[in-house]
Amino acid sequence: MRLTVPPCHTIPTEIKLHQVSRLLEISFDDGSVFKLPYEYLRVYTPSAEAVGHAPGQEVLQVGKEDVTIAEIKPVGNYGIAPVYSDGHNTGIYTWDLLYKLGAEYPALWADYLQRLEAAGHQRKTSPLPTEH
Repeated sequence: MRLTVPPCHTIPTEIKLHQVSRLLEISFDDGSVFKLPYEYLRVYTPSAEAVGHAPGQEVLQVGKEDVTIAEIKPVGNYGIAPVYSDGHNTGIYTWDLLYKLGAEYPALWADYLQRLEAAGHQRKTSPLPTEH
């Protein structure tokens, strides 16, 4: 899903993968700490596969409930490129995008669930924890 991402003027101080709970924990230099579910990150991938090359070309990501992150590759000094268990590895998550995904998690997750329902899809598991 295409997101408008304003500059956040903050950078991560630590990034941790929690494989059992399937959460990426990211701490920023402004004191913010976000725990982002792998599924949530995967469905909001900024890659062209999901957002297309222009507005209106977005592809709803479905069936990502069990996805994990195998590794994280740094991208310059501005972001990361997670390698997901479903083979997806082309999305570059900038620090600004990760901050937005963390700060707006409740609203963005609810929007995703509504889009799934509107498209006639149902998640295989219960909703993700509200911790963020």
